[in-house]
Amino acid sequence: QVQLAESGGGLVQAGESLRLSCVVSGRTFDNLNLGWFRQGPGKEREFVAGCTWRGTCDYGDSVKGRFTISRDSAKNTLHLQMNSLKPDDSAIYYCAQTSAYTITNRDLYKYWGQGTQVTVSS
Repeated sequence: QVQLAESGGGLVQAGESLRLSCVVSGRTFDNLNLGWFRQGPGKEREFVAGCTWRGTCDYGDSVKGRFTISRDSAKNTLHLQMNSLKPDDSAIYYCAQTSAYTITNRDLYKYWGQGTQVTVSS
């Protein structure tokens, strides 16, 4: 079983930055495919960014060029650096783990964290 714990959310103004972290435990971090998703009010949970254990990463279209996902193996932590934030980025952000290499498909993720709230004011 994999445990995931997100942190780093908060309230910021449009144009500012935030860095989310997700501490992963339960399995060898370097062997895991991991991703970030978000869910805004009244919206479906959508893919934000993800990386396979081999280091192949992908991003959702709405965040490309603004968000960067990274892995810190020494700390078993997945990060999401979010720059140039917009009000539309407001959501609960979740990290998750999948055994599949199709890291963009939320239905293939088995383990999820509790989420961290990000609110961007205009």
